[in-house]
Amino acid sequence: MGLKQQFVVIGLGRFGSSVAKTLHSLGKDVLAIDQFEDTVQSISGSVTHAVAADSRDENVLKSLGVGNFEVAIVAIGSNIESSILVTLLLKELGVKYVIAKAQNEYHAKVLKKIGADRVIFPERDMGVKLAHNLLLSNIQECITQDCVVELSNDYSVVEIVAPRQWVGKALGELNMRSKHGINVIAIKHGKDINVSPSAEDVIHEDDVLVVIGGTDDLDRIERIK
Repeated sequence: MGLKQQFVVIGLGRFGSSVAKTLHSLGKDVLAIDQFEDTVQSISGSVTHAVAADSRDENVLKSLGVGNFEVAIVAIGSNIESSILVTLLLKELGVKYVIAKAQNEYHAKVLKKIGADRVIFPERDMGVKLAHNLLLSNIQECITQDCVVELSNDYSVVEIVAPRQWVGKALGELNMRSKHGINVIAIKHGKDINVSPSAEDVIHEDDVLVVIGGTDDLDRIERIK
């Protein structure tokens, strides 16, 4: 799909605001919507239009002409119910391409079922892209447990030597997202690098794992021996 000229971004947290501002800086028309007036005021100078409104109200969306937009980004934060409802309304109003942010795999499945054209996990996707860049750039200092790349105040990508208790187990068995709040985005085994590990990939002794997660979760992981 080619890049469209008009975008509506709903939900102006860290991710939504970043998307809206970046699109506008690239010369695109951006309508930014959030329920909080203060949030809307803070971004109003960085987008084409910013509106404080309840995006869960179909009549509100109609009055804003949202159905005329080619692309909508649903960047609503932790309220999964609102995210699902807004995505559904956007498709019913005729938005051709809806990108929705998901909190977990279950959320993603529901979004796809109701018509989202693309579902993203911003932190995970950002981490995958960054890991590829790090590995392709062959950054020498980023090959030990001390490597830390901050994505934001809350999320980072780090490299850790696989704890002994993980050795011999598959990623799917360890279920790191549910148990530890992290995602493994690459595995280094000697000179070999697996940048797209699957649930079946087994961790070996002295493997170096490139992981993304919240700062507190990563701190806990690094204390595992």
